[in-house]
Parts: sequence; structure tokens; C-alpha cells
Amino acid sequence: MEEKKQLSLELKPEIAKGSYSNLAIITHSQSEFVIDFATMLPGLAKPEISNRMIMTPEHAKRLLNALADNIGKYESQFGKIDLGVPVPEFNPGNGAAS
Repeated sequence: MEEKKQLSLELKPEIAKGSYSNLAIITHSQSEFVIDFATMLPGLAKPEISNRMIMTPEHAKRLLNALADNIGKYESQFGKIDLGVPVPEFNPGNGAAS
């Protein structure tokens, strides 16, 4: 039986507090995926990007699989996540939702 390796991580206090995001904009090239996390709030002219993650296509797919696994576990414990009405897409070309 193969033994799983333990990964030791350091979580600095300024990172541990996290940041809120209710919008993610994803773009890609042949060599990387770019995920911009933003907050879209009433009264703000346009969403403010708070974090940008850049990863290889392989790591992007690992993230997709990890999210799918965790959402499945969440829904098993707390029930199905209702997306309700689809959220309008943000069009960065004109700075408004379409």
C-alpha cells in the first residue's frame, strides 16, 4: 500500500484573513490559465479585482477536479446548492454586465 505524503504549509496572518469574491473571470492561453477574482457590489461602478491566480493547464484541471470533489461532499452534507436565476455575464469590453 502506498503511503500518502504529508504537505507542510505556512499560512501567514495577512493571507489567512482571505478576501471575498463573488465573481471570477477566467482566461487562458496555450500555456496558462488566468483566474481573476473580483467583488461586484451595489454602488460600485465596476467590479474590483482583488486577486489573480495564474496556473498551468494541468493545475487548472486539478483545481477543477478538487472543486468538483469538494462540492459533491458539501452537497452530500448540506444539500444541493441552488444557483437560482443565472447571473448575467460580465463583459470587460464595456465594463457592464450583459
